[in-house]
Amino acid sequence: MTRALVGVKRVIDYAVKIRVKPDKKGVVTDGVKHSMNPFDEIAIEEAVRMKEKKLIEEVIAVSCGPSQSQDVIRTALAMGADKGIHVEVSGPEYETLQPVHVSKILAKLAQEEKADLIIVGKQAIDDDSNQTAQMIGGILDWPTGTFCSKIEKNDSELTVTREVDGGLEVVKMKMPAVLSADLRLNEPRYATLPNIMKAKKKPIKKLTAKDLGVDTSARIEILSVEEPQVRQAGVIVPDVDTLIVKLKENGHV
Repeated sequence: MTRALVGVKRVIDYAVKIRVKPDKKGVVTDGVKHSMNPFDEIAIEEAVRMKEKKLIEEVIAVSCGPSQSQDVIRTALAMGADKGIHVEVSGPEYETLQPVHVSKILAKLAQEEKADLIIVGKQAIDDDSNQTAQMIGGILDWPTGTFCSKIEKNDSELTVTREVDGGLEVVKMKMPAVLSADLRLNEPRYATLPNIMKAKKKPIKKLTAKDLGVDTSARIEILSVEEPQVRQAGVIVPDVDTLIVKLKENGHV
């Protein structure tokens, strides 16, 4: 049975204006709208499409985080995933949870669930780390295709089109494999009301990192979180000569 394990992260919604906590140790999350990481939505959509084409038989959505992370698992189930796994990590432990921890958790789950494919978003919009897929591939020693804008499957071989700085790169790899979804891979579907109702009956297995033998103790210490400097207003100049003078005055040239 071909199984895909898909990582889904609960993040502050992309439309929310981030506010730094008064103690400068993090950002305000209480009472703030959260949703599934947009790149993870693309990853779930791709796995569900592969299942609809009968290229894989089961899609398992996994999220690491506090109890509220079950919300994004339910969203994934409503989009078409078959079952969910919630690895509960909360409190200070969650605040310093890093890609290295998540990668070890997903790698272990892939072995336990006998998954042939792991798909994650290329990065999360909160920490922008872009490390998880690469680390999972390293831990499992599986071929890894990052920044995928197209995925084709033929038996146990994948042909992946990757978005790179110079354009597009096409690579072939054998399964089992790890993939990370880029923006142009697909357009995620909206979960319909009947599917949202059906998702409530789909199973979510609860675990802890300890159950999987993964140590999530902090590897970083957050010293300070600062808001970016406010951009100064621009100045309209009448011509190129004035622009050059202004640049020289401000030491930019």
